[in-house]
Amino acid sequence: MDQQIDIGAEPDDQPYEVTSFARKHGLTIPVADAVLFAKGPSRAACDTAALALLCAVAQYAKKQAR
Repeated sequence: MDQQIDIGAEPDDQPYEVTSFARKHGLTIPVADAVLFAKGPSRAACDTAALALLCAVAQYAKKQAR
């Protein structure tokens, strides 16, 4: 009996729920919803897109501060 129970971990093939995705990446609900819509059900693709978005926003803010 080698079953592992991991409470709170979602399988990689299950799409994100909008609020948990938004909370995980510090996004607003509308922005999280847009990322999830654009990138489909792949958790890896959505995580990568959220990271890219946050990096782009940080770069833009850095340019505006100059």
